[in-house]
Amino acid sequence: MKKILVVFGTRPEAIKMCPLIIKIREQPNMECCVCLTGQHREMLLQVMDSFGIIEDYNLNVMKESQTLTFLTGRIISEFDKVLINEHPDLVLVHGDTTSSFAASLVAFYHGISIGHVEAGLRTYNIKLPFPEEFNRQAIDLIGDMYFAPTNSAKLNLIKEGKSSENIFVTGNTVIDALQYTVKKDFMDENLEWAKGYRLIMLTAHRRESIDEKLEGIFETVKKLLREFDDIKVIFPIHKNPKIRKLASIVFENVDSIRIIEPLDVIKFHNYMAKSYLILTDSGGIQEEAPSLGVPVLVLRDVTERPEGIEAGVVKLAGTSEEMVYKATKELLTNQAEYEKMRMAVNPYGDGKASEYIVDALKARLSKNR
Repeated sequence: MKKILVVFGTRPEAIKMCPLIIKIREQPNMECCVCLTGQHREMLLQVMDSFGIIEDYNLNVMKESQTLTFLTGRIISEFDKVLINEHPDLVLVHGDTTSSFAASLVAFYHGISIGHVEAGLRTYNIKLPFPEEFNRQAIDLIGDMYFAPTNSAKLNLIKEGKSSENIFVTGNTVIDALQYTVKKDFMDENLEWAKGYRLIMLTAHRRESIDEKLEGIFETVKKLLREFDDIKVIFPIHKNPKIRKLASIVFENVDSIRIIEPLDVIKFHNYMAKSYLILTDSGGIQEEAPSLGVPVLVLRDVTERPEGIEAGVVKLAGTSEEMVYKATKELLTNQAEYEKMRMAVNPYGDGKASEYIVDALKARLSKNR
């Protein structure tokens, strides 16, 4: 029996790792232990409940107003105890979070193999996004198995000297998650409010955008709402108090936007499925929405997911008011351009990424008996 310890701490990681946990636990010769760091709290547990997964450990590291330094140190200290207790054959981490970086470092110190899901994404600007670009490069520096979502990600890893024998192109597990969550007949009060309008979903939370850039994005959305009377915006707002304060100021007395609390994964995926357009600075949404036939404008200056742009399912809108306004207005007024994006083929896989990862794990771990 081979033991795999899956560790993560944020809502986006949970969405992408839960389908993989389900698939691992179906295997007769694999034991799957789940450790949450608690980097996110309520939002993380919502996802776990949605997939019916109960964790084995919760490190509960989150403290109010803590720094990245404090968070990293806490995860290292607490996860060290988990590894001493569990002695797994492999630690499986995801993406580019502080949880994944810190857990990988501890596994490396213990001489335990590291598998990196969503490996090889790059901007090659160490501060964009911050600290995610550093985290993912650091994880891949010490990793042993790399589950790259696309061929482009694989090429990045090969350029950095990783052996192709350790790289597996699997697609993205977030596409797997949609099979569990999207319901054709889903409806709720917010969607009823937007019925008959073109619904735009807005998400914005990245550290590098807070303050001036984010204010400009919000002002642009308000301008578009005043210009187009057939659109409505739903904005599931991040817990960050700076974002909440800014949104309350900019969108005061704007009736055609609904600012709501963060959604559980089932609601969020179904809201996306019923959207006309998505404005986001999220990474995962750039992969999810194209599978639903919904165009995405990325509210960032660079993206580590160029495949979506190359495929035509995603456009980089930038963070300036002028660029965001121009890109959004084009999709609201140019039906041919909108349909071109809507019908483009999603480059992020066929919904079987978890299956491919499990096959690779079984083959590799069987050699290590």
